[in-house]
Amino acid sequence: MAALGGARRRSLLLLLLAGLIHSAAAIFVVKDANGTACIMANFSAAFTASYDTRSGPKNVTFDLPSNAAVLNSSSCGKEGASDPVLAIAFGRGHELTLNFTRNATRYSVRLMSFIYNLSDTQIFPNASSKDIKTVESATDIRADINKKYRCVSNNQIHMHNVTVTLHDATIQAYLANSSFSKEETRCEQDGPFPTTAPPPPPHPSPSPTPESPSVYKYNVSGTNGTCLLASMGLQLNITYKKKDNTTVTRVLSINPNKTTAGGSCSPQLVTLELRSESVPLLAFQFGMNTSTSRYFLQGIQLNMTLPDARDPTFKAANNSLRALQATVGNSYKCNAEERVQVTEAFSVNIFKVWVQAFQVQGDKFGSVEECQLDENSMLIPIAVGGALAGLVLIVLIAYLIGRKRSHAGYQTI
Repeated sequence: MAALGGARRRSLLLLLLAGLIHSAAAIFVVKDANGTACIMANFSAAFTASYDTRSGPKNVTFDLPSNAAVLNSSSCGKEGASDPVLAIAFGRGHELTLNFTRNATRYSVRLMSFIYNLSDTQIFPNASSKDIKTVESATDIRADINKKYRCVSNNQIHMHNVTVTLHDATIQAYLANSSFSKEETRCEQDGPFPTTAPPPPPHPSPSPTPESPSVYKYNVSGTNGTCLLASMGLQLNITYKKKDNTTVTRVLSINPNKTTAGGSCSPQLVTLELRSESVPLLAFQFGMNTSTSRYFLQGIQLNMTLPDARDPTFKAANNSLRALQATVGNSYKCNAEERVQVTEAFSVNIFKVWVQAFQVQGDKFGSVEECQLDENSMLIPIAVGGALAGLVLIVLIAYLIGRKRSHAGYQTI
């Protein structure tokens, strides 16, 4: 058992070291007609895409190369007419585009899009189509005005069958002096951070954030038995304009004691539907990739009424997600809080999730596949412990050598 424990620790340390290896970062700058920079971005990126071949679906992973260049279609935007855009080109017709927007206090990448050319045989060998595809998604990249967005951790943006992973990212739009600001807004993935008192808001502050929601176990069954087990706490983040035209973010925890659960099962799609008086419909759809035998949270839909909103009917949906992934027959588990960005105005915080879709045996969760956040929380103490053990060993050796020399000085000649 000790040997197995040592092997596991060595494997975890190797994974920690492997996580430090990423593609080289590149810097991209957009300037106006006067040569003044309005957008700067410095990050490395990796792309994971699924495409069809004659022998079936295939997954490929490739990095943003160091020779990627800013396109002329990039723009600083015009006040009241258009928003800033950063467009990056690489390879044979591949383009990554970041569309920015702002309000009185913050700016954000409201939309990220990716155009990829399946005729590029170096990246997409044996592709059955030579088409040019376009995918896009809202993002959680946002920062305070006159501050740079900073995110050392991986930030994944899921866009249909493409996932873009940004690492060690520094991004700033609406630059004040043609260079990155010294002040920064850190991403949630890099947290937690020390709490500081924010400056007084220009409008009435949003409703206070409720406590972590209650964790509840849901299940969905069909004619062939259970197709979904899910234990989790759910919290909704909804951004909207009130009747006085101020923008607020409402945080709402799902109370399982006041919620009814249902759903449906099919060979390729499993749906969990939650309904309550305050939330008429909150639906989670799980899909399956038959070629890789993996399932994932594919879509989230929300329908509800906001009485104080300028438009009381709030609807949001995204069917191109790639979250909570695991191998069919296994369960996905994450003790850390996970945030799924559904649209620019709607995201879901999922607490202590344990889920399994499609093949559920005996109404019990299968073998666990842990999330990356939980693995990282284990690796850090192991690495720190190893470093401290090494330091103690060095001090002990130094002490023994010093003691030996001290005794040698009193030997009789």
